[in-house]
Amino acid sequence: MAAVTRGSLSVLRQLLSQQYRRRCFPPQNLRSNRTLQPLAFRCERHLQMSSSRTLHTAAVSRGPVLQFKLSDIGEGIMEVTVKEWYVKEGDKVSQFDSICEVQSDKASVTITSRYDGVIKKLYYDVDATALVGKPLVDIETESSSEVIQEEDVVETPAMAREEHTHQEIKGHKTQATPAVRRLAMENNIKLSEVVGTGKDGRILKEDILNYLAKQTGAILPPTPFQEIQTPPPPPAARPMSTPAAIKAPPTMPKPVFTGKDVTEPLKGFHRAMVKTMTAALKIPHFGYCDEVDLSRLVSLRAELKSITEGRGVKLSYMPFFIKAASLGLLHFPILNASVDESCQNITYKASHNIGLAMDTSQGLLVPNVKNVQLLSVFEIAQELNRLQALGAAGQLGTNELSGGTFTLSNIGSIGGTYAKPVILPPEVAIGALGKIQVLPRFDAGGQVVRAHIMNVSWSADHRIIDGATMCRFSNLWREYLENPASMVLDLK
Repeated sequence: MAAVTRGSLSVLRQLLSQQYRRRCFPPQNLRSNRTLQPLAFRCERHLQMSSSRTLHTAAVSRGPVLQFKLSDIGEGIMEVTVKEWYVKEGDKVSQFDSICEVQSDKASVTITSRYDGVIKKLYYDVDATALVGKPLVDIETESSSEVIQEEDVVETPAMAREEHTHQEIKGHKTQATPAVRRLAMENNIKLSEVVGTGKDGRILKEDILNYLAKQTGAILPPTPFQEIQTPPPPPAARPMSTPAAIKAPPTMPKPVFTGKDVTEPLKGFHRAMVKTMTAALKIPHFGYCDEVDLSRLVSLRAELKSITEGRGVKLSYMPFFIKAASLGLLHFPILNASVDESCQNITYKASHNIGLAMDTSQGLLVPNVKNVQLLSVFEIAQELNRLQALGAAGQLGTNELSGGTFTLSNIGSIGGTYAKPVILPPEVAIGALGKIQVLPRFDAGGQVVRAHIMNVSWSADHRIIDGATMCRFSNLWREYLENPASMVLDLK
């Protein structure tokens, strides 16, 4: 009996396969003793039941190896560049875990897993080009075969839209629990548009609920916003007898010359800029420049700044510039239009989706504020705060970057007075705003006064817009800004 017990334990260690049981309990080795036969029969029956349960568990925990394909990102994008892998072969992943970050001509996208399982194969190296609809990784799933068969189907446009809920536009991983991600999916919310208030930027359930309550987008905490600022007053003159108080200029790091030429392909946003600027070269640009006295607007913003900060929104000059442009476009709708490639048809846009050229770590991006004609100055400021935060985090998506109808470039926040802005096809006009300078000007009584002067440079598509139209629009836009109270009469 002891020998039988030891044999049964040995069989149990080897998952109790049928072959092994036959080797351990061959019929010829069993004695014909009636007292041993029932025991051997009971042991074998017990082993068969244990083996069945063990093999069933293994079959459920191990599923087939699935090819996880790169789904459609939208905007007609057919290929992307793999920027970073968050997993390696042999790593275990769960649903919604980040797999890799890819970059298209439009935005950066983080691909997340649809399955629980183990990574078996990575199809691309870093900086390699991945094709939409082709496999990214192989995952040995932990699901049952029935579930896998339902999900492992050929991609269709409908499925591509569903899979897009597992993709987040961003520059780094968004932290959220599966429950929070599920809540976002159920309410059709992109996590890239929600600002997390938890530790290390983690998105909490309250953040999702607040986003839903506001509907117009989350009000983000103040972020460093490059706005136009007036020069500070000159410091008081110091006595010449205190040379020790003069600080030495900060040392600038010297450039490092490696002595090697480096050649690399254009990718991502730089590649998109090449395409856009090449198309812009076909447009005959008409330029027009003017200066605007913003002294009254400077005073008005100073009064409203504390009020908007009390509501959690930072107020710059840009909301006023954008709203004034929208009011001007109502009188000159041809500036809010587009033409086809052959320049045979012109389309007048109903919505004023005014873009703001933004300098980000990823390069020049132009997100736009949707339907400015329906928004107040405060609502425009609120949306600009959101776009600025997304741009600083590298999370601007195709929704923010597409659909623009008119553009303003705030190049003056960096420096300079005049510029020659380049039209972004299929738009037909763009304006570049210089820095605000405190300069002497004559008032109505002929007295020299301090004035806050800003230069503006316009470019228009001269195929459909003549110089007189651009000039009249600029005059109206300037009038709104020099007399901001007049904007109240035309606000809707």
